[in-house]
Amino acid sequence: MDRRRQSLGTTAALAVVLLLAVAACAPGPNAAGDTAALTADPAGFWLGLWHGIILPVTFVVSLFTDSVSVYEVHNNGNWYDLGYVLGISLVFGGPFGARRARG
Repeated sequence: MDRRRQSLGTTAALAVVLLLAVAACAPGPNAAGDTAALTADPAGFWLGLWHGIILPVTFVVSLFTDSVSVYEVHNNGNWYDLGYVLGISLVFGGPFGARRARG
């Protein structure tokens, strides 16, 4: 029983660390509203893919803080959107996770 409790504690600690690491990579807020004035490179396909993958964690964190957004508004347009949608599809199944009905 003691070994089981230790394993559960280790698993819970690992889950908390993983949750914090993923939340640290969330998109930032749109404080200025004018993204053209920002000097940093806009988010591209790969960052959109990552933001789509971490969407469930980002959404929960965004409910409790104003400093996290679920979508990066300073992006390069359609390529970011494509990556974002593909990332969401990877997490929630989409057409790749669909199963045929057994008949």
